[in-house]
Amino acid sequence: MGLRGPQRAAARAAIEGLRELTAPGLASSQIFRRADELLRPVLEFDAVCWHTSDPATGLVNSVQSDDLNLGQFQDAVYLEVWADDLATFPKIRNSGVHAETLSRASRGAPQQSIRFREQISRYGFGDELRAVFDAAGGMWGCAAFMRAADRGPFPAKQRELADAAAKLLGQALRASHIPAAAPGRADPAPAVFLLDRHNRPRALSGPAEELLARLADPSPTSLRVPTAIAMAAEHARRAAHGLPTPHVPVRIRTHDGHWYLLHAAALRDTLPADPAADEVTVVASPASPAQVIPLHLAAYGLTGREQEVALLLIRGADTREVAQRLAMTPYTVQDHLKSVFTKTGVSRRQELTALIMLALNSPG
Repeated sequence: MGLRGPQRAAARAAIEGLRELTAPGLASSQIFRRADELLRPVLEFDAVCWHTSDPATGLVNSVQSDDLNLGQFQDAVYLEVWADDLATFPKIRNSGVHAETLSRASRGAPQQSIRFREQISRYGFGDELRAVFDAAGGMWGCAAFMRAADRGPFPAKQRELADAAAKLLGQALRASHIPAAAPGRADPAPAVFLLDRHNRPRALSGPAEELLARLADPSPTSLRVPTAIAMAAEHARRAAHGLPTPHVPVRIRTHDGHWYLLHAAALRDTLPADPAADEVTVVASPASPAQVIPLHLAAYGLTGREQEVALLLIRGADTREVAQRLAMTPYTVQDHLKSVFTKTGVSRRQELTALIMLALNSPG
């Protein structure tokens, strides 16, 4: 990583500390706080904003920061969704790396970034290092690290260290989604939010008010709704105007372990000049077992093929039927099955089914 002497030792100690976070049982907020303690001395950042995300779409769905005043967070949400900027989280993820600096992405001219001009520089920062936390085919979170303008840009050695750290944080956040116990009984009724152009709730129905507390961000922001709902609303506005947007719905997990799907649609009685002016309805529906099981399997670190095998087994297929459905030999199915058992900590098919069924929301 281009580090020498004490720097190398400190970096190794930080990486080893991050490895300890990959064991199940920690909440994302705990992972982020410990990661802050480990990485701040070696990445030499002055502020950080941590996010969890929908593992399937990569859309940010929470925010946590002890450094930043998030009083203008609505502006940050707007830029994240609408600005075709440098070194965005999706662009970093698609580039094949896990971390990128704004200074490197802009070839030393960060003023090219609207994010830099309107946010980063205004708060006295001179560079931003972004990292995406991927694991097992999903993006489980991301972070933006900032350093003061008088400290210069992040050097290559720190970007490389962040890249290595991001992989471990992806594994840690993935493992945090393994339920320690079955979640309590969930309200089966959908919650409906009618949001104005600033993502402030104009009307709520169903269990919406109660759900707001269960989806609340770890850090207070200027938003009147959780980050996930605001992000879903902004993407619905983009879609209503024919602009590219990630696949919906957005998946979000409550603090008590239940998964919800967020479906958003813009209300366009008129055609405003500003597409972001649309009011939006967001419907949060409890996820069905069919929608949740793949997320639980991914949380255990199963590969795509292993998930296919496990899903068929949970649905009652035997080895021969799995082999036929997936165009495999029975021996290959058995090899995948051994890996599935190892990763989930079970030894029989019945135990695998019981493990996944236990993790599901109780029916209405």
